[in-house]
This record gives sequence, C-alpha cells and structure tokens, in this order.
Amino acid sequence: MTWQMWLAFFGAAILIAISPGAGAIQSMATGLTHGVRRGYWSILGLEIGLMLQLTLVAIGLGAAVANSILAFTIIKWLGVAYLAYLAFRQWRSVGVDLRAQMDQVVAGGRGALVVRGFLVNATNPKGLLFFLAVMPQFVVPSAPLIPQYVAIGVTMVVVDLVVMGLYTGLAVRLLTWLRTPRQQTLLNRVFAGLFAAAAVVLSLLRRGPMPA
Repeated sequence: MTWQMWLAFFGAAILIAISPGAGAIQSMATGLTHGVRRGYWSILGLEIGLMLQLTLVAIGLGAAVANSILAFTIIKWLGVAYLAYLAFRQWRSVGVDLRAQMDQVVAGGRGALVVRGFLVNATNPKGLLFFLAVMPQFVVPSAPLIPQYVAIGVTMVVVDLVVMGLYTGLAVRLLTWLRTPRQQTLLNRVFAGLFAAAAVVLSLLRRGPMPA
C-alpha cells in the first residue's frame, strides 16, 4: 500500500466511522447509562467485532459468507434480534435515574460491556460487505498482503476508537443538560427507538451481487 493509497483509505475510514450506525448508537447509549470511561469497554468490543470481520475477509471466509444466502441470512437476523433486544433493554430502563446509574456497578462487569459491543459489530453483515467492496481498492495484489491488512486494520481501529469515543462523550454531554426525570426518560426512549430503527434497517439489507 502506497502512502497516497493509505491517505485515501484514511479518509474513507473517517467517513465510514462518523456515519450513524449501530456502533454509534451503541456507543452513545453506553455513554448515556455508564459514562465515558466505562463506555470505552463497549467500544473495545466494537473494535474486536470489526477486526473479526476484517480477518474473515482477509482469509477469504468473508466472501464465502457473503455468497451464501443461508449464512448471510442467519448472521443478518441474529443482528436484527440483538438490536431489537438492545432496544427493548433501553426502553425498560426509562425509570432509572441516569446520573445515579453511572455510579452503579455494571451487571456482568466490564466483560459484559465488551461482549455487548462485540455482538453489535460481529452480527452485522454490513461490515463484511463493506470490507469486500472497498478493501480491494486499497490493496496492491503484487505486494505482501499481511502488512497491508495490518495497516488497514490499525487505521480502522484507531479512527473508530476516536469517533466512537466522541459519540460516547456526546451522550454524556447531553445528559448534563437533562435535569428532570422526564427529560432523561425521553432521551432513553429516543435511543431505544434508534436501536429499533437500526434493527429495521438491517432487516431490509439484501445481499447484492459479489464481484467475480
């Protein structure tokens, strides 16, 4: 990968990271209920899920999954079900004082937040489709592939860490403006609706034709 190609991929990675999606919703919802510091455990899970998808594409399994109607459908509906569960979970927490909740111990500890973030990305086939469609444009087939995949992976993770951290911090900042339980309940319901909307969008995702 040349320096110019890396810069182009870096720009693409920024645009992809800042575009609203399930990862951004998860980061903001975690920041809303657990604060910035704990929110980074969920972000860590998001990045592990992202790297799993990149690894699958790098070793060729991503194309096999994307070309298999059954595998694609199973992963897609697992993702839909999990996002719907997160929407339900967020809706049920409307009676909780969000500021007080930040000081409580997270059920399941940090590992639960990591797993939650991991599942959001790992069960979303849009990531596989993105890597399959975009990554070949930034890889030089005649050059060693492993260093190029490492550069792509590190770039994606660093960019996503920063952007998801900003989303998490934004949610915490929103909370400082909410003084009444009614306002906090409204914001929690908004995030529940966003998770539900993400589930609907994912359910409508169709497997497009794959490049030969």
